[in-house]
Amino acid sequence: MEDERQNGTPDRSARVLIADDHDLVRDGYHRMLDREPDLEVVGEAANGREALELCRELRPDLVLMDVRMPEMDGLEATRKIKAELPHTSVLVVTTYDNPDYLLEAIEAGAAGYVLKDAPKKQLINAVRRTLNGESPLNQELAVQLISRFARGPARPADLAGASVPRAGGTPPSSALTPRELEVLGRLAQGKSNPQIAQELVIARPTAKTHVERIIRKLGVSDRTQAAIRAIELGLVDTNSR
Repeated sequence: MEDERQNGTPDRSARVLIADDHDLVRDGYHRMLDREPDLEVVGEAANGREALELCRELRPDLVLMDVRMPEMDGLEATRKIKAELPHTSVLVVTTYDNPDYLLEAIEAGAAGYVLKDAPKKQLINAVRRTLNGESPLNQELAVQLISRFARGPARPADLAGASVPRAGGTPPSSALTPRELEVLGRLAQGKSNPQIAQELVIARPTAKTHVERIIRKLGVSDRTQAAIRAIELGLVDTNSR
């Protein structure tokens, strides 16, 4: 199912779970997303604990996650969801356009964020980009956040955005080809597929394919978490920015 989503030509609608503690907000998102032929809302949660339980049951492709919720907030729910279901993407919905705050969301495992007052077209575009393994973050913010993450202390494995490779498995550095490592280095710099293609003198579809394979091999759901996982595993030189 992940392969269908990553190659950009899914044979089914993407499954979306909405988590927000306000009934009217959930209803608005539900109506908005259900009008899109490639998106299907499969459940709603009124708090982070419900979101986690529904993710275990429904296995959505993406969770549209509010942050301030009772019982369990969105950041804690994101950590737990990503620890159990690393291929489920989480798109945080927030009223805070603040790098410090957004860094915390990305550390929790989110692919990115969208502001609560964003226009409908922008929200749906962010959902689709996340489902396609892209980052809804602009490049400047992505570089800033990933750079700050690289300078920060290492996170415990149980808080990582995806499952850590187990002992005895294939080391990520050997699982990735030399070309994929080149692509990964540029991806970790916040560069887009067209920029990667231009720098490596390859076709854009080829760059996209490399990124999809990297995401799959690292066991993450999107390029933001692939960049962070690469930094965690020492696969990229964070001093060459």
